Amino acid sequence: MPNYLRSKEEGGIYFFTVVTFHRIPILTEEKARGILHNAWENTRLRFPFETKAICLLPDHLHCILKLPERDANYSLRWGEIKRLFTKGYLNEIGPGEERNASRIKRGEAAIWQRRFWEHMIETEDDLETHLDYIHYNPVKHGYVTRAADWAFSSFHRYVREGIYALDWNGGEEGRLERLSWE
Repeated sequence: MPNYLRSKEEGGIYFFTVVTFHRIPILTEEKARGILHNAWENTRLRFPFETKAICLLPDHLHCILKLPERDANYSLRWGEIKRLFTKGYLNEIGPGEERNASRIKRGEAAIWQRRFWEHMIETEDDLETHLDYIHYNPVKHGYVTRAADWAFSSFHRYVREGIYALDWNGGEEGRLERLSWE
């Protein structure tokens, strides 16, 4: 297995992709969304972070999180979100996918892939690229034809704030001049 080194900048802004086990399409189901919301908020209260952008798709999510100053431990947060979601999911909905020998040995449910993708946002262009990626993702995957038609996204908040136009569907540059991140 490759030795992947994660970025660790205290107070950093990070893009994440988190995927369900075997890409089971559960995340946009009403009960699962409620469980994820509770796991997200409980984790945020215990281990603060700011959600800058998010898009929930059936089998994965993308988001941009900002960590507090003097804190770079996003792995702790993802571990807690996944743990709380899994516990709630198993209690309220039932087992996920069938567990393989490795998951049984480790006592793991078959709800999430073990790892997640992380990328530290380094520039405003990088931030804009990842915001667009997040908000265009439901169109890319064929769930909708316009970003505005996807309900499980921070896109609508960005429209209210004047960052995106309601009819945005990719390509506009320079929006971040109207956006304050600090």
